[in-house]
Amino acid sequence: MKVFDDLKCALGEGPLWHPERKELFWFDITDKTLHNKGETRQSWSFDEHVSAAGWVDRDTLLMASATGLWQFDIPSGARTLVAPLKTDNPLTRSNDGRADAQGGFWIGTMGIDAEDYAGAIYRYYRGEVRRLFDRITIPNAICFAPDGRTAYFADTFSQQIQKVALDEQGWPMTAPEQFVDLRGEDLNPDGAVVDADGNLWNAQWGAGRVACYDPQGTFLRSIAVPANRTTCPAFGQGTTLYVTSASDLVKEEQGGMTFTTDAGVTGQREHQVIL
Repeated sequence: MKVFDDLKCALGEGPLWHPERKELFWFDITDKTLHNKGETRQSWSFDEHVSAAGWVDRDTLLMASATGLWQFDIPSGARTLVAPLKTDNPLTRSNDGRADAQGGFWIGTMGIDAEDYAGAIYRYYRGEVRRLFDRITIPNAICFAPDGRTAYFADTFSQQIQKVALDEQGWPMTAPEQFVDLRGEDLNPDGAVVDADGNLWNAQWGAGRVACYDPQGTFLRSIAVPANRTTCPAFGQGTTLYVTSASDLVKEEQGGMTFTTDAGVTGQREHQVIL
């Protein structure tokens, strides 16, 4: 892995490769900031936590914040509320999220101080926000199989990645079932993405790596990241993989930076959100 951007985020998260702009977007949740880098870096600051996004068109993102889902205009920096995130606990924020193949957008919420079971996972689809799963402490690893019929997610606190079958419109059809159990290795699943072959790439907080699992949940290989607190991967063009990270309390030199490497496999194109 090499450094893609040397900005040290307190909590780098939510990398998104915009396929039309050919630029990477990512967040510093703690700093309430969205970053973007093509030829140069650009940043936008907000008055609340922001954490994940999907692309709507060349100049528009759907961006998740502590209070809602927002239409974000990239050229002007203006945002317009699309839908509120109505949670039972006002002391929550958004966390991991990703667009699905049907044009929906999944977003997880959690307690600001990671309070036990304070979070949930929601889905926005054609104007509706519906809660899918609740009693989640740290929602992560939201991603989708290439055929759009399987979703993955994790509660980092549980050290397990789940999978759930989806119907044609992208709604869960069954109860989630275990996909990967990391408890025996004491590994903490953070953000994840699925490549074009259906393999899941999972950033593992505290382990300084991104691990790859086949569609049956079998470990294939891992790529070391020069930051202990890896948070989320994203595929860019071709076989390019990006990984965000968080600053470490031990002040490691590259903690919080964003990294890139050639993963040797082709990623899925990020799905387009339909507002």
